[in-house]
Amino acid sequence: MLETQGLNISIAGTPILRGASLKIRPGTTVGLVGRNGAGKTTFMRSVMGLLTPDGGQILLDGQNTTDQPPHMRAKLGVGYMPEDRRLIPEFSVEENIVLPIHALGEAIDPKRLKWIYDLMPEIARFADRKALALSGGQQKLVALGRALIIGDRLLLLDEPFEGVAPALAQRLIEVIASLRSEGLSVLLSESDHVHSSSLLDDLYLIERGVIERETVDAV
Repeated sequence: MLETQGLNISIAGTPILRGASLKIRPGTTVGLVGRNGAGKTTFMRSVMGLLTPDGGQILLDGQNTTDQPPHMRAKLGVGYMPEDRRLIPEFSVEENIVLPIHALGEAIDPKRLKWIYDLMPEIARFADRKALALSGGQQKLVALGRALIIGDRLLLLDEPFEGVAPALAQRLIEVIASLRSEGLSVLLSESDHVHSSSLLDDLYLIERGVIERETVDAV
């Protein structure tokens, strides 16, 4: 579903990713584990088209999307959940969830929205509440719902458990695990293996922008 080949990314002239190569098979959950500053967010943002590579390729379902803008990735069914959630505080939960659909100029699929609410009834209960009124963990669920509204093929989840209370972290684990039955491919980044070990089919470690494949048992 996703393959990067020798991806190089620099920010303000400083190399961040160095020949980063990674593969995600359809319907699998893959972990990208590394310390803060190792390059996880840079990798996610480059796959989503938010950063322009200096070299290498990004292939989505075999299609070269290296030079395509972010909205083209979204049209291919790629959803992105950033580490800092990036919700609009003044918008309601539902307005935040459907925002990518409006940005693409497409019609909202009521069945897809209902599926998200059925998957996470917690956010259905406060669909009309302002995002500003939610806890950090609740906002993570909303951000996941926003990624899912367009991410029907590949999800990029950047540090989904960061700063979340244990009960909500467990809930996120349950929701992400249930996506396996939907045939979704998931790339999940973490700074350690505390939460993701039970979810992963494949594992990559990232250190100073270099990605190496590891066995899942080594997590």
